[in-house]
Amino acid sequence: MIIIPARLASTRFPNKILADIFGLPMVIRTAKAVERIDDVAIATDSDEVVRVAAKYGIKAILTSANHQSGTDRINEAAQKLALKENEIVINVQADEPFIEQDIVLSLRQRVEELARANDWVMASCYKKISKQDALDPNLVKVVVDAEQNAVYFSRCPIPYDRENTQSEYRGHLGLYGFTFKSLQTFCASESAPLENIEKLEQLRALYFGKKISMIEVKSRSFGIDTREDLEKALKTFGG
Repeated sequence: MIIIPARLASTRFPNKILADIFGLPMVIRTAKAVERIDDVAIATDSDEVVRVAAKYGIKAILTSANHQSGTDRINEAAQKLALKENEIVINVQADEPFIEQDIVLSLRQRVEELARANDWVMASCYKKISKQDALDPNLVKVVVDAEQNAVYFSRCPIPYDRENTQSEYRGHLGLYGFTFKSLQTFCASESAPLENIEKLEQLRALYFGKKISMIEVKSRSFGIDTREDLEKALKTFGG
């Protein structure tokens, strides 16, 4: 099951998930980008988004307006959908309208592999980025260990390049894969101090000692956080 968390309010870009992307609202274009992979539902706090989704034949679940993270929101939607504990849940961010299908498929495959031998399952993706891109606080960076598990995520450029030799950084893509059981475990945990400082929900898992398996992908897609990002996306993908 692919669930797209879609909070209408946004501090940096109000109502961005309804911004026009080549004739479709952003959240709808995101849903249509992945609808051939699995069943898709939008988890939202907005009646307006529910109405827009219905117009385009996309399932939408109305959720609480009080969730602190998109993961908490998709957990409520998964509960309302009565998913089984072993069902795979892929969280695709609403502001990734140009996400490639093969990346979502790769993430689902990794979750399937992990689920065969692990009770806790959480996975995500990264791509190599330049040092210049790493300076952008809207682009989250990740450091991984030898087994490709996340060590830390930050809006700052990490690792710190003390001797100015680092040529590549890892940019995190806003996709997550869980089993529904692991998703529930994540959301039953308290909000973590690091999560609140960086405003990065995935740090909750790391704070409480849970592993996040990372896979390297190649992608042109990027999250649209600001109006400038929208202009860049329209220019990049406009043909």
